[in-house]
Amino acid sequence: MSNNRVIIAGGGIGGLTMALTLHQIGVECIICEASHEMKPLGVGVNVQPNAVRELFDLGIGAEDLDTVGLPAKEWALVGLNGKEVYAEPRGTEAGYNWPQYAVSRGDFHMLLYRKVVERLGPEAVRLGTRVTGYSVEDDGVVARLREADGSDAELRGRLLIGADGIHSAVRAQMHPDQAPIHWGGAVMWRGTVRAEPIRTESSFIGLGTHRQRMVIYPISRAGVDGKALINWIAEVTMDNSDGWQQDGWFKSATVDDFIHHFDEFRYDWLDVPKLLAKADCAYQNPMIDRDPVPTWVDRTVALMGDAAHAMYPTGSNGASQAIVDARVIGAKMLEHGITPAALAAYDSDLCGPVSDLVLRNRGAGPFGLLNLLDERSGGVFDDIDEVIAPAERAEFMASYKAAAGFSIKTLNAAPATIPPGVGNNPKAFGSG
Repeated sequence: MSNNRVIIAGGGIGGLTMALTLHQIGVECIICEASHEMKPLGVGVNVQPNAVRELFDLGIGAEDLDTVGLPAKEWALVGLNGKEVYAEPRGTEAGYNWPQYAVSRGDFHMLLYRKVVERLGPEAVRLGTRVTGYSVEDDGVVARLREADGSDAELRGRLLIGADGIHSAVRAQMHPDQAPIHWGGAVMWRGTVRAEPIRTESSFIGLGTHRQRMVIYPISRAGVDGKALINWIAEVTMDNSDGWQQDGWFKSATVDDFIHHFDEFRYDWLDVPKLLAKADCAYQNPMIDRDPVPTWVDRTVALMGDAAHAMYPTGSNGASQAIVDARVIGAKMLEHGITPAALAAYDSDLCGPVSDLVLRNRGAGPFGLLNLLDERSGGVFDDIDEVIAPAERAEFMASYKAAAGFSIKTLNAAPATIPPGVGNNPKAFGSG
């Protein structure tokens, strides 16, 4: 094979970060994206400090991220009676060297896309091109494509990175006997509303139990009217014994479909039904993930992001982990070249611990504190310290952060994933 090109299946957050990382280290790449055009989709997402560090090292700094969201200041859990269960500062307020960002997912995605076009050129992204499978060859890989006009084609490269999401065709070929998509019974309705921020100018608030839960946080700074764009998630757990019976996994909804589940979520500091009634959009989707697989690699092919480890959003780290995946793959290429050995090293480092994180999030992740409260007091209490001791609450959250890769001391002390000064040096790679 005459080229060291890496093929990336999927132009989501993970795929775009992969392309920017490869460009940074001097590796040619091309993204094959099934959508016919890039457009902003989705509502809010949190980018944890471990991923923000990687974005900063890619030259995507606070001035960029401030255009699509704002730094998070606080993370708080609240019981059914409206009283605080646990709260802590986040990002630099907590002592991290990097902020945590709450962003509009669609705007963040488009920011990454613009950076790819600016740095790699528009030809680096083939829109309307879906990777449907692959063939491993002695000196690389052949990606099978379905083009926008319905025709089939092939594309040869040194490696293939499957960043094609939870319905990944690359993963389906790598693991043909994988279990179906897992739905644990939780249904989410997501949307945004213009309202005044709650608690601080940028607080993430989790309220309720595993049966009914709200998540609320701003994804823009407040305007002159004191109101910001607030992201909200309303979640209800249902009987899943018959599996997901509705058509599709994501669809538009109306607030009237679910607002009745939260009629009693009214407090002196928050009226959830009133907030939801003013929503400017609503979308429904089941909370789904996939069972972990033993490896993300098939010789010259690797999975990343949701294709590797689709997880419940309970820990707010799905997008963050996709960003970290891309950076680790880049670091392994610097060490091993554009080779199967680089992918194997990435797999060795991340597949096991991130698979454990998938299962931890399936078990409620950091929201497990609310489940514990529900078990002990039905979600209502006079003094939280008498129900869950302060040390127990702190240890619960510290354990989750360590598992998710953003323990403060560990992250602050860790060396850069891609060493400083590495950038745009094609001569760093030979034939692989």
